[in-house]
Amino acid sequence: MSGDRPTLPPVRLHSDAELAREALTSPLLARAARLARWAGPATRVGAGGELVDEQLPEAAEHLGLSADEDGAAEASEAWRLAVDAGLVDVTDPEEGADEADGAEGDAEATGTVTAGENLALLTSGSPQDVLAIWLDAFEAVFADATAPVLDDLADAIAEDGQIDFEALEWDPEVEADFLEGVLGNLYLLTVSGGAAEGPVPLPALAASMIVPDDMGEPTDDVLEQVSDAMMRLDDQFRVLEPIGLVTYRPVDEALMAEEGAEPQPPVDDEDVTRYGMVGLTPLGLYGVRARMLEAGVDAPAVGDLADKGAEALLDGIAYFPEASAGAETQMWLARREPAAAARELLAAARGRDSGAPLRRLRSQQALSLVGPGAEDAVREVLDDAELGGLARVWLAEHGASDVPPPPESMIFWLAIDTIAAQLDADGEPDELQGLLAGLTGRHSGFFDAAWRVDHPATADVLEAMGRLHPDKKAAKEARKAAFKARSRRAG
Repeated sequence: MSGDRPTLPPVRLHSDAELAREALTSPLLARAARLARWAGPATRVGAGGELVDEQLPEAAEHLGLSADEDGAAEASEAWRLAVDAGLVDVTDPEEGADEADGAEGDAEATGTVTAGENLALLTSGSPQDVLAIWLDAFEAVFADATAPVLDDLADAIAEDGQIDFEALEWDPEVEADFLEGVLGNLYLLTVSGGAAEGPVPLPALAASMIVPDDMGEPTDDVLEQVSDAMMRLDDQFRVLEPIGLVTYRPVDEALMAEEGAEPQPPVDDEDVTRYGMVGLTPLGLYGVRARMLEAGVDAPAVGDLADKGAEALLDGIAYFPEASAGAETQMWLARREPAAAARELLAAARGRDSGAPLRRLRSQQALSLVGPGAEDAVREVLDDAELGGLARVWLAEHGASDVPPPPESMIFWLAIDTIAAQLDADGEPDELQGLLAGLTGRHSGFFDAAWRVDHPATADVLEAMGRLHPDKKAAKEARKAAFKARSRRAG
């Protein structure tokens, strides 16, 4: 096989312009931008770049938030993001203190704030600039989501002034890996169609990380772990939602009162939506895929192959779902003149390597999208031993006249090639049994001729027919023919 199977199905992303608009309207980034434009020389920040407590009510009011602690906390969160995303630049308060005239109160010196270079890019930059800033914001929010909840920070500070993570029973790498895994599972469910009907129940997502695949009925210990994971994820998705990554319906707080601090996963007759529902937004798909690519994961997107050659296209779509393969091919064809595209596809379809049969099948499917403009190019390969069969099929399907009948050797070669391609693409599905039965039914003495076919996959195809053919007698003949084919190649 000339192309490797992708780790994940291809994702269909919104355009950069659409995603950039979603990024700009994500609640947390929008608030961060508003605070960055509000800030000025009089804005006072502490040693960590945070707004001093006295500034928070004004910041909350500017954002239209409540004047209570919740409003102040949301304003503080938005300001931290403005700093992390480069929307504001903050000088160290100690530098300001060094330049002070020695006035009393140096210990309370504050830093100064200026507009960061990324602030202007939010309005005057390209969609790619906006998305780059949003990815930085996502990175910062992801770090917040995986940070420990410190009910009593003083108890967690070691003698050297650092946070004692071991005492907190918290491992930053483990926490980050867990959330990465959850987002990866949610991404896979979304791109493979599992989340096509809407958000995913939080218990199912938690279970995907905890319950072993080969486990039947989960044990009480495993259920408790799932419950713990649900509550961790409930907190984390509440943090991730404002950046526009997910849509999230939190766990119903009434369940806490009913069942204790941590609700158990629902049983069959319960309303699963009460236990939390989460889905990736289009922007979330973009963001999670970006993190996957950075980590070296093969996460293809429809459109990636549009400017590549035909061989890259055929290898790339080899294992795509039908709809994604069609969409990718349409984008590829849109950039090419029909006859030139057809010639390029046919040239890329040649070969005797293990991936060639599937390339030819994908080439035939791609040519079906070209239309009449491909006819001259297709006629040019009528006498080609590898392409002549599919050329005749294409011409017949398009109602062409004067199509020469194929020699018998070409009929059997095309049959072996087609079955080899389908075995490579789909394994051994039940539908293939009907195809095999029909094929041998139409051609008496099929196996007597098939084992002589000069195709690299002849023996493998005949062995598969021996396993799959619904008729026992025909299956036995297929196995005998496979033995002859192998003996012929060995000789």
